[in-house]
Amino acid sequence: MDKSLRAHLEYVLCIRVESALPVHGGDISQAFLVKTATERFFCKVNQNPNALAMFQAEKMGLKALAETRTIAVPKVLLCEEWESGGFLLMEYIEPKNGAAKDMELLGHQLAGLHQFSSSDTFGLATNNYIGSLGQSNTPHPDWSVFYVSQRLLPLLKMAQNAKLLSPGDIPTETTLLHTCGELLSGATPSLLHGDFWCGNYLISSKGTPYLIDPAVYFGHYEVDLAMSRLFGGFDASFYGAHSEHFPGTPGERERRDIYQLYYLLVHLNLFGGSYRASCKKILQRYFY
Repeated sequence: MDKSLRAHLEYVLCIRVESALPVHGGDISQAFLVKTATERFFCKVNQNPNALAMFQAEKMGLKALAETRTIAVPKVLLCEEWESGGFLLMEYIEPKNGAAKDMELLGHQLAGLHQFSSSDTFGLATNNYIGSLGQSNTPHPDWSVFYVSQRLLPLLKMAQNAKLLSPGDIPTETTLLHTCGELLSGATPSLLHGDFWCGNYLISSKGTPYLIDPAVYFGHYEVDLAMSRLFGGFDASFYGAHSEHFPGTPGERERRDIYQLYYLLVHLNLFGGSYRASCKKILQRYFY
């Protein structure tokens, strides 16, 4: 950690920082475990010009999750501009490997989150981020229209502009709306984590599940489950617990593909062409 930031934290916290060691914290920002004589904190630092906006959106998302009182999130202590970017300081959660009973509890608590809805529309009052990409949340009463206009189309156009997909790979908006209208009907708004993969939850040393790095909005609860399965899936106890509250319904396999397409497009735009084939496979299966 930069010495000047370390000194700033000491000034703001009114306590001496004994160490600030790099830890794994994702692909977007630097992350540090900040230790004092009596406490530990988790600090994310990013020097990109949009970093403060990203961290403010993350803070807002954690607050929205906490207000449901369904599942724990780390407490945010500071979110400030720093040099050309910003930093986010949170309580440090000591993690452990999740046992089956811990994953079962995560499944029940995530289902509790999905049962929470204070919105009659899909989306959110503000935009936010998924990774470092902007995520538009303009509300709409129709889920399939929201999903096409606010999720698929922006990233398809971004990929085409970056020459990661060719014009021939991109379905028309009419085709997208028709297919999604058929496959995604019947959804009701649930508050979503929005980026729910294995790197975005923690099981604390006491066995408490925590959600981190959210990209929240109101959407179909199956979106979180689809993302959880994209890179190998979770323990079966997690899915069993969640399904006690949300039993599977016909068409789930097809909806999973459509929901995973969004996350594959995110990865395509963030990390490049290694995700092109996976995107094209789903596009060709459902939209041609």
